[in-house]
Amino acid sequence: MASGPDTTSASAPDGSRERKAAPAARRSAPGAPAPANSAATDSAATRSADPESPDTDSVDKDRPETDGADTSSADTRSNVPSRAGQSAAPGARRPGRMRRLAALARREARRTGLAALSGVALAFAFPPYGIWPLSLLAVAALSLLTRGRTGSQGAWLGFAFGWPFFVVLLKWLHVVGWDATIGLAFLQGLFVLGLGAGLAVTSRLPLWPLWGACLWLTEEFLRDRLPFGGFSWGRLAFANTSSPYTPLAALGGAPLVSFAVALTGTLLAAVALTAWRLRSDAARTTRAYATGFGALALAGAITAAGFAVPVPTKAADTVRIAVVQGNVQQPGMHFLGRPMQILNNHVEATLDLADRIKKGKEPKPDLVIWPENSSDLDPYKWPEAGDRIDKAVKAVGVPVLVGALVDHPTKQGYVENQGIVWDPKKGPGASYTKQHPVPFGEYVPFRDQLSKVITRLQQVPRDFYPGDHTGVLQTGPARLGDVICFEVAYDEIPRDTVNDGARALVVQTNNATYGRTGQPEQQLAMSKLRAVEHGRAVVTAATSGISAIVAPDGTVQQRTDEFTQDVLTGKLPLRDQITLADRVGAAPEWMIAIVGALACAGGLFLNRRRGGFRTDGHTETRAPDAADHGDGTDEQDRQAQTEGQHQ
Repeated sequence: MASGPDTTSASAPDGSRERKAAPAARRSAPGAPAPANSAATDSAATRSADPESPDTDSVDKDRPETDGADTSSADTRSNVPSRAGQSAAPGARRPGRMRRLAALARREARRTGLAALSGVALAFAFPPYGIWPLSLLAVAALSLLTRGRTGSQGAWLGFAFGWPFFVVLLKWLHVVGWDATIGLAFLQGLFVLGLGAGLAVTSRLPLWPLWGACLWLTEEFLRDRLPFGGFSWGRLAFANTSSPYTPLAALGGAPLVSFAVALTGTLLAAVALTAWRLRSDAARTTRAYATGFGALALAGAITAAGFAVPVPTKAADTVRIAVVQGNVQQPGMHFLGRPMQILNNHVEATLDLADRIKKGKEPKPDLVIWPENSSDLDPYKWPEAGDRIDKAVKAVGVPVLVGALVDHPTKQGYVENQGIVWDPKKGPGASYTKQHPVPFGEYVPFRDQLSKVITRLQQVPRDFYPGDHTGVLQTGPARLGDVICFEVAYDEIPRDTVNDGARALVVQTNNATYGRTGQPEQQLAMSKLRAVEHGRAVVTAATSGISAIVAPDGTVQQRTDEFTQDVLTGKLPLRDQITLADRVGAAPEWMIAIVGALACAGGLFLNRRRGGFRTDGHTETRAPDAADHGDGTDEQDRQAQTEGQHQ
């Protein structure tokens, strides 16, 4: 028997669909089956009871309205089968998994496309394009797309944002293979998947722009360390090495720059959200205007803050240097060519420099810097390589920092990537061994297992052995800090080197594999940021380009073109004063990252406590909560949703 007459739902002022109370009715007899349409009515009512549900409008469009019996009585509701899997009535069938996925894809298609476009836009904020304002817009876009979504929906949007972003950013890896590019981009996109879920979960908390910015740093914090020591490419700071945010690196390093960019982006999202709501007359309240203008003012203040940060550049001393770029015969995976070829290129360029010095065409430098892998043979093991280096060093008459691959002295089968100070009188002396070899490029994790499946890994015949100390080397009159190639992307290695007494930084690198792909420009941008962060001049010495001399304020004073033999000469400022970023170290990054994680946990807890969003893509009924209005915008959210449903 029916428990009461049918009722028609009406729209409540807050955007939900309010069910009218049924008049007194006869109770169903014990054991009597519930009406066949009661489950559908209860399901629709449950969905509509949460007006902020991101699925509400799409569900209403995809499913016809049902005039069902009133289900407000406790006895009738107790007879309604749960959503866990029981059908609403005998013979009724739940939609198949593929149909549900297809419906989800249709509902999320527009957001997914926008997320992917936003990710590509973020990639264009990085070199070689360098359109840094796109980093702000991309952060704002992902914040808006994930706002009010469930955790699983936010995760999907984060992945749809992250995977295209890394594919475009890391396209230089196609030299190894497009499968490597797509595979690494996929793995990195998983971190952005977590970011998207976190943004969705925290989007209804008070001060949500702040928690969103913290989560961006949490994502970078994890990606910088996991797995196998992490991969730091794609941090927001590296897209902002020539922007108003750059000077903030002197206060808190790359993490503070990333946080400032992310916070500006999330605040711009709040401004855009407020502007959209103000189209409605009912939403034009003093509180709404205060929220919008406050967010805009704070975003402007953060952007302008960098101009107030002093970037110390006064040198305690100077030293004249020469940077030799010997060049390679061919770019790509097989740039080495025949043995001794690259070494001879650097020897010949140094001999030419020595000849010009003797003729008075060039002032004599105090030291010379060669790049990573400038000796393609172990100079200790191969006398012909050591003799060629010795000839060049004696000709120029000053110490030369040589890059070479050296067999490990005690561990057979391992090789060390070293920078060696070669003196014209004493020969090879102090050296630095790269501390952070690149996984799958310089060593192969789980080699025995993976090499059988991925035969391309056999092209890495020997594993690089990591060094155990910083690269502070006395090179002639200068105490330099050697950092080799990708190590410039990791905060702790340059910071520890400066704190150990380096007066200037040298980045020895070999970009021949990735020449003319944009990768050298991306790495040079990191050198520019490190210069500001540590208040040190940075010299980048590359085999094939881009070699450069960067001043302590991050400006590039000299640089070479790619795939040319060239020599840079000039005075290098030496400094002893360390920045605040060097003093505080990684503490700000840890604090902000932990706050982001705690905000995400808090958002999950509050949503569950209110009976709010679940992470399985559905919503549950929840009671109104004053916390929903912490930013003064959720009530307007409901009004906007109501307008959309009526339209």
